[in-house]
Amino acid sequence: MKMTQQFGRTLREAPADADIASHQLLIRAGYIRRLASGIYAWLPLGQRVLSKVADIVRAEMDASGGQEITLPIAQPLELWARTGRDQTYGPLMFRMEDRKGAGFCLSPTAEEAITAVVAGESLSYRDLPVNLYQINWKYRDELRPRFGLLRAREFLMKDAYSFHVDNDDLSVTYQKMFSAYCRIFDQCSLTYRAVEAQAGEIGGEVNHEFMAAAVVGEDDFVWCRKCDYAANIEAAQRQSVPNSKTQEKVSDPEIVNTPGLTSIDDVAAHLDVGPSDLLKCIAFDIDGDLGLAVIPGDREVNEYALIQALAPRSVRLFDDEDFVAHPDVFKGYLGPDFSGASIVVADSAVAEGTSWITGANAVNQHRLNVCVGRDFLVSKWIDLAVAANGDPCPRCGEPLSVDRGIEIGHVFQLGTKYSEALEANYVDESGTPQPMVMGCYGIGVSRIVSAVVEEHHDENGICWPAALAPYDVHLVVLPGRAKTPEQIALSEEVERAGEELYRVMTEAGISVLFDDRDVSPGVKFADADLLGMPVRLTLGAKGFARGVVERLDRATGEERELALADDILSVALTELRLAILAGAA
Repeated sequence: MKMTQQFGRTLREAPADADIASHQLLIRAGYIRRLASGIYAWLPLGQRVLSKVADIVRAEMDASGGQEITLPIAQPLELWARTGRDQTYGPLMFRMEDRKGAGFCLSPTAEEAITAVVAGESLSYRDLPVNLYQINWKYRDELRPRFGLLRAREFLMKDAYSFHVDNDDLSVTYQKMFSAYCRIFDQCSLTYRAVEAQAGEIGGEVNHEFMAAAVVGEDDFVWCRKCDYAANIEAAQRQSVPNSKTQEKVSDPEIVNTPGLTSIDDVAAHLDVGPSDLLKCIAFDIDGDLGLAVIPGDREVNEYALIQALAPRSVRLFDDEDFVAHPDVFKGYLGPDFSGASIVVADSAVAEGTSWITGANAVNQHRLNVCVGRDFLVSKWIDLAVAANGDPCPRCGEPLSVDRGIEIGHVFQLGTKYSEALEANYVDESGTPQPMVMGCYGIGVSRIVSAVVEEHHDENGICWPAALAPYDVHLVVLPGRAKTPEQIALSEEVERAGEELYRVMTEAGISVLFDDRDVSPGVKFADADLLGMPVRLTLGAKGFARGVVERLDRATGEERELALADDILSVALTELRLAILAGAA
């Protein structure tokens, strides 16, 4: 492709709303353009990258036994009502009505649609397992779209769904999909971890997220450098640690004044102690009653662990409206002995025989020397605190690390949640209908593009891995500013040689972006760095006179010269391809 014919311009400045590297660079380089908040057009360069990601995904899905289909983007709301997810998705779902008043939604995901399709096929146990996938657009009305493609309202996703006679059969396909995902992300040159995670609205007990490590990631994940343990921060566990605060004798409680001090840090500073010497008491609603979650002051409550520990009862943390409705519950001054609490759940680090500083259940007051077991009782002990750097790994005991990540894939063992709701049954050997056991496997195809740029860029622009680059080579021809007849003749020779080199490389199967524009060398080099093809070839008047073309590896900055034959057409195409692309993978 010649740049004089290429649609899409580079920009010197990033838009004001682009606050992460991938968003800035994809806009500046002319890969995408914003049409509305969270909605982007893919220009030719961006479309080539998106298609390459999709091709990698498609090849691995096909090789793993998947069969490609296409499901409607517009889905009947009636299907969602049957599973109850029309309510749980709430305003996140784009909704509409047809002219007859029937409700539809723009697909945020496709569990209901695929289950309804499979249910209509009247399958028997002989027809299973089956694994169906699509690469299609999804829509979610995010309240605050941000970070470009990472939190968009329209995004390209590969979603696959498998159907089985039992959990053992599901486990086989689940492992195949897990392995296929690893191969996909390896080919995309992403640094990633597969982590245990919460299933969220989709459901299922067994699931794994694939997290691409990134400073701008929206999710924290915990992992062990010693063993293979990794988990989403919500699902992460840690080994219980013996509490070092245990004392043989604890003094009697003592009230201290803490006027206007409601935060742990402020109280700790006022009393000249560390946050870990205080107890944090978090109020929560449990089936309409008040509960307390108690953890050391330097930790945060893991809401999901609390919910799981108290299931099937309904649990949610207090918000400002709850405190208004309960004026006797003093926010910032709540203690674990509050008489109105129906249940007290404490982290395992809050051990019997330890003393703490807590709220005194009175405004502007805290208490010293509050002892677990003497001054308050715990109804239930659980690992309640969010895992932190240095906590012991639950498997091997080595220190855990906490990093930020971008979710690029998620696999689930769904069970029969959808098949039961939508009557997707198979007929077993005895002729009896049985609900199909389902698996679900999603990859954010458009999100991968952004994740790759986050990992592979520098201060000058994008550094595409060879497998995803829109073109293999960026050819820059610099004929020079000719004034004398000799210079004019050399300039014309360089231009002809550039055209020939472009043609020969294309015939050799090398995809080339040819900068044939009449602009300065500085502009050409800046755009080449910004666009990020793996290899840049520069053919200038000086190099041509010496019979060489300069090769630059975009990622490493390594430079070397390649010899030009007297007649470019005489260069063996295989040799040319190897010389140009060597080291670009």
